[in-house]
Amino acid sequence: MFTPISHFDDTRNTLRPMQRVDNVREAARDFRRDMLAKPKVLFYKTFELVRVPYPSKFAYLNAFGLPTPFVHLCNRLFVIQFSSSEGVKTLLVSPSDWEHQRATPFFAELDAKAGPMIGVLEALVLKKTSTVLQCLTSIGLRPEDIDYITYDHLHTQNVSRWLGANGRSAVFPNAKLLVMREEWESAQSLIPWQNQWYCPQGTQGIAPEKLELLDNSVWLGDGAVALVRTKGHTEGNHSIVAHTDSGLQVTSENGVSLDAYEPKHSAIRGLADFAKRTGAEVIINGNTQEYVVDQYISMIQEKSIAGPNPLDERFPNMVPSSEAQPYWLFPGTAPTLRTGNLEFGQLSLPVH
Repeated sequence: MFTPISHFDDTRNTLRPMQRVDNVREAARDFRRDMLAKPKVLFYKTFELVRVPYPSKFAYLNAFGLPTPFVHLCNRLFVIQFSSSEGVKTLLVSPSDWEHQRATPFFAELDAKAGPMIGVLEALVLKKTSTVLQCLTSIGLRPEDIDYITYDHLHTQNVSRWLGANGRSAVFPNAKLLVMREEWESAQSLIPWQNQWYCPQGTQGIAPEKLELLDNSVWLGDGAVALVRTKGHTEGNHSIVAHTDSGLQVTSENGVSLDAYEPKHSAIRGLADFAKRTGAEVIINGNTQEYVVDQYISMIQEKSIAGPNPLDERFPNMVPSSEAQPYWLFPGTAPTLRTGNLEFGQLSLPVH
């Protein structure tokens, strides 16, 4: 079910950072060639869950050129099916239980600052489109049909309801969490600036048998999906790569828009100028800044895997798990190119 990926082994071992960039870029091209030779996913569909305010100073670290304090991030759910020796498997990517994640200190502090105006402000800056369970129901999937869930990283996530914890039964009774061991262990013992972005008790009390701890990049099933270790935004960050009819779709939150991956082509104030002035090839999403050099390298790795976007070849075929969207209250933050809703293949419904 899990086949190790060796393409990126030792690519970051040199002491010279730009040599690491070159090594990773070359390895990503080889990986892309090999994955394109593998089967495609059976089904791939994205759903909008919720839009939330996110500080622009983090979204485009050091590059954003306007006083607008926030960008509007759209958090997505991805439903992916792929073949394996054990039959068709259903994977949920980024199934945010956003109704039960507001205890995350960053968002709890925003609520506290709003005080009695919380209802008015929430109506202005939150867009509650759908829940994970509503999305699954809309396409005919039941909770017991889910085999795996995964997140590119665990910021804000509360997985305890999905997997069961502390005596509570799991909403997804047959699902396992696919997570890098570094990310899981880090979430159990956070230093202060990290814990502002992790939901309290969001990963506590979950039975070990509900976890699949990964030590490196892996192919899933027949190779139509890969989880690629992309350390940076968090210690155990990984990217989800899916082979679709539109090429390789690469998902993470290392960057919050396609502009972040090709800032020299961005119409967002400040990004192209920053890229020209500094020579920066990408603009990182930097709220915790855990491993910024690795994050920079990982974003180049991701876009090299993704290849050109069929809508505009100046940008890569990235699908950020939380992507900035235009919003009238946050002027000047509209991305130059957005991914939109995506759907490929045919859903396979289990026989109940």
